[in-house]
Amino acid sequence: MSSVDRLKSLLSFLVLLFAWGAAAAGPAIQSWTTANGARVLFVPAPALPILDLRVVFDAAASRDGDHPGVASLTNALLTQGAGAWDADTIAERIESVGSTLETGSLRDMAWVSARTLTRDDALATTLETLAKVLAEPRFPPRELERVRKAVLVSLRQEEQRPGKVGKKAWYRLVFGDHPYAHDPSGTPESVEALTRDDLLAHYRRYYVARNAVISLVGAIDRAQAERIAETLVAGLPAGEPAPPLPPVADPAGAKSADITFPSTQAHLYTGQPGMARKDPDYFPLYVGNHILGGAGLVSILADEVREKRGLSYSVSSYFIPMRRRGPFLAGLQTKASQLGEAERVLRGTIRRFLREGPTEKELDAAKKNLTGGFPLRISSNAKIAEYLSLIGFYDLPLDYLDRFTTRIEAVTREQIRDAFRRRIHPDRFATVRVGPGGKG
Repeated sequence: MSSVDRLKSLLSFLVLLFAWGAAAAGPAIQSWTTANGARVLFVPAPALPILDLRVVFDAAASRDGDHPGVASLTNALLTQGAGAWDADTIAERIESVGSTLETGSLRDMAWVSARTLTRDDALATTLETLAKVLAEPRFPPRELERVRKAVLVSLRQEEQRPGKVGKKAWYRLVFGDHPYAHDPSGTPESVEALTRDDLLAHYRRYYVARNAVISLVGAIDRAQAERIAETLVAGLPAGEPAPPLPPVADPAGAKSADITFPSTQAHLYTGQPGMARKDPDYFPLYVGNHILGGAGLVSILADEVREKRGLSYSVSSYFIPMRRRGPFLAGLQTKASQLGEAERVLRGTIRRFLREGPTEKELDAAKKNLTGGFPLRISSNAKIAEYLSLIGFYDLPLDYLDRFTTRIEAVTREQIRDAFRRRIHPDRFATVRVGPGGKG
C-alpha cells in the first residue's frame, strides 16, 4: 500500500470514528409548538443539502372505532387528490423536483413523510404539495374505489398465508375488544362497507394540528425550520388531541385457538400484552428479549429450538411497545409433525429464562451488539426523523437518543430477571396454532 493509500485509509477511519462518536452521543433535538398547536422536533444536519420531514398523527387503526380499516384507507387516499390536483399531478410535482412523498399507517400512528433537496425550487414545490395534501385531500370516489380494490386483493391474498392468518387471530385473542385487536387493514367485509363519508369523518377528527407531531432533519437553520413547520400545518384546524386509549387488560388465564390450514408446515404464536413505549421496565425487557429471542440465530430460543434440536425453520420473540401495552410475542415455524415438541421446548426455554435470567456472558454480548449497532439506527437523516416522530408521539424525553446506549449499558442481570418474572406469565399466554393438524 502506498503512503497516499495509507493516508486515505487513515482519513476514512477517522471520519467513521468521528461519525460513530457523534451518532453514539445522539443528535441535539430542538422542540417547539406551532401557532395552531402541532409539536415540532428539529435536528439541523448541514452536511448534505437535503431535508427529511415527517408529520405524524394519532390517527391510525386504534382510532378505527366501528369501521376497521378506515384509518389505513384514509391515510392512503391523502395523496390521491388534493385541492385542484389529482393523483397524477401530485406525483408529477414531487417527481419533477426529485423529491419523494409517502404515507403510512399502523396501529398507533399514521404519517405523511417527504424528502427534498433544500434548493429553493425543490423545497418550495415539495412543501406546497405536502401542505395541500395534509389540508385539502379530496378523497375522490374513483380513487377510493381503486385503492379499496387493491386493499381487498391484499386481504384476500393474506387469507392464503398461514402466518398472516395466525398472527391476526393471535392479536384478536390477546387484545379482545381493545382497539389493538383488529388488523390495521381491516377485514374484507369492513373495507367493502366503508364510505367516503366515513373517511371524511375520520380525517376531520384526527388530522388536526393538536393531534400532530412534525419532525424535521436536514440542512436548514432554526428560523427556516419554524417557517417550514408553520407552512405545513397552516391549513389544518387546531382541533383537539385524540382521547386516551383504554388500558390493555391483563390476561385472566391461558387461551388458545387451533386453525386448520392446508399447509405443509405449522405456525405457532404465543404470548401476552407486553409493555408500553414509556414503560419503566422498557430497557431491562428490551435487552432481555434481545438475549431470549430477538437476536436472530444467536438468541437463546434459536439455540434451543433450532440449533440443538432442529425443530424449527425460524423462531423468535419480540416486544412491540405502543402507547398502551403492545404485544410480547414468541413464534416459530416447523413441520406439522414437530409442532407439539417445538412448542414444549419454546415454552420450557422461556420458563427457564424467567427462573435464571441471562448469564453475564450473554448480557455482555447483548450490550455490545445493541450499543455497537446503535449508530446504524441513526445513520441517516430519514432514520433520525423517524426517531424524532417516535419521541414526539410518545412524549419521550428529548435526550432519549443521547442516553440510549448509557441506559443499555446500565441494565443488570437482576433487573432483567426481575422485570421478566413480574411481567411475563407463560401460564396465561394466548396461543394460536395454524397448520394441517389444527382443530378448526
